[in-house]
Amino acid sequence: MALPLPIPPCAKRDGITGISCEQFEYASTMATTLLAPVKTERQIMEHSMYEDDPNANTQLPSEVGKQPRWGPRHRGAQELAELYSPVLAAVAGVLTADFASGVNFLRPFREHHIDPTSITRHDFVETNGDNFAITVPVLARIVWQLSTYDDEHIVDQFHWIAYWYLCCIFVAMTNQIHKWSHTYFGLPLWVVWLQEWHIVLPRRHHRIHHVAPHETYFCITTGWLNWPLEKLRFWSILETAIEALTGFVTCSNTQALWLQHY
Repeated sequence: MALPLPIPPCAKRDGITGISCEQFEYASTMATTLLAPVKTERQIMEHSMYEDDPNANTQLPSEVGKQPRWGPRHRGAQELAELYSPVLAAVAGVLTADFASGVNFLRPFREHHIDPTSITRHDFVETNGDNFAITVPVLARIVWQLSTYDDEHIVDQFHWIAYWYLCCIFVAMTNQIHKWSHTYFGLPLWVVWLQEWHIVLPRRHHRIHHVAPHETYFCITTGWLNWPLEKLRFWSILETAIEALTGFVTCSNTQALWLQHY
């Protein structure tokens, strides 16, 4: 964009001396270049924040009409959602697996509570076969989605794919993780590292559940939910509700009855 200069052209300077026409034209060109704006008006409109609406800085008014451009329509919010949604979905999948392990652990485990290390004498298939079988249909569907969907559809559904994938992986590994929590010798260093960083159920953490009458800390996948659910008294309330509605004796109460009987 050229800016008008207040000095008249060389042919109309009327008595102005001391500079040739060529020098004047060169100086005029340099001044015009130096004074020209770095950004055009459209570039400023597209890439800077409006003073009256600082939350929408990437869309022109003609592109959004009269609709508000803040909240989920803000480009920054959209980019953050694309970045964090799969991560949050994956964490939610792990938490779901941990919660499911706690609900399943409510059922009676008399043998396990009498001899907690008996699980360490089971082979891989006996330990993990049931849980692996449960996850096969869901994992097969994920493979089918990744193989048949176009890229746009995969991106659109990726948060759900991340959620179900991590949920299935941790559900499948729950009994193996539980077995590791009762194994005190010969664990691989990477398993010990995962336990120490509480990515999987730590051995010391799981000991809390094995204090009679075994009425707390039921989650055995990661154990992340044990503390908050205990503070909410979730398991005791759930046990009471189950026994009142179905007559089914849950883990902690059946252990107490067994000790009284024997």
